[in-house]
Amino acid sequence: MQVTPVAGALGAEISGVDLRDPGFDFAGVYQALLDHEVIFFREANLTEAEHLALGERFGTPSIFPVARLMGATEPTMTVIADGPHSANAADAWHTDVTWTATPPKCALLHMELAPERGGDTLWCSATAAFDALSEPMQQFLSGLTAVHDNEGFIEGVMKKAGDAAESLAEGLRRDYPPVQHPLIRTHPETGKKAILYAGRFLKHIEGLTDAESTSVLQLIDDHVKEPRFHCRWRWTNGDLAIWDERSTLHRAAADHFPQERIIRRLEIDGDRPY
Repeated sequence: MQVTPVAGALGAEISGVDLRDPGFDFAGVYQALLDHEVIFFREANLTEAEHLALGERFGTPSIFPVARLMGATEPTMTVIADGPHSANAADAWHTDVTWTATPPKCALLHMELAPERGGDTLWCSATAAFDALSEPMQQFLSGLTAVHDNEGFIEGVMKKAGDAAESLAEGLRRDYPPVQHPLIRTHPETGKKAILYAGRFLKHIEGLTDAESTSVLQLIDDHVKEPRFHCRWRWTNGDLAIWDERSTLHRAAADHFPQERIIRRLEIDGDRPY
């Protein structure tokens, strides 16, 4: 197995591993994930069943909240399709599904159809971003709690769900009310501190005035945009990316419109951030 870093702050490409072989060095791959926060496999070419089987090595595959509301009782793949009639809506820094009490542990993203031009995905090391803050700012932010909700997600559901939109929106609000998470979380395996930032899902900071909360969130938004914390992956069909949701942020570059891009994603259940 070869592990080749792709940028300074995070990210590594792994070669010499057949993910479809049950006997591959999973411990080595998992350690590479903890060390590099996001790992890439060129032309993994996994079927949906192989994708799910690999995900099960990392933990319990998630049932996405929308699928659960629609009656799903088994783990679900999310297919993200961007194209002429469905523009990419994920081009902002975030980590996934923070509007639930236990956001995902990690995610496995498999490229089904890559655009000829553009459509890269970028990751940000939320640990490197925290480490780069001054000590007084680290201490200040570490004492704060943020409120997350799903209203931004519901807006997207309302546009795509057709006749089921109203009932899904009602169910999402009922079953997934606003939740509080620490603004700075501790990784349960590495012990490292990371900024838990989620863009439109993060509403305000508890105990601060509206103006203070807006200022703090704007500071974080500006900070995590610094390229020194980032890596970028240029997709080809069949590529696989696996990232640690507990220590990274990500965004999908919306520079491929109107070309089509289809990605298959599997999330792995996580724990309550602390």
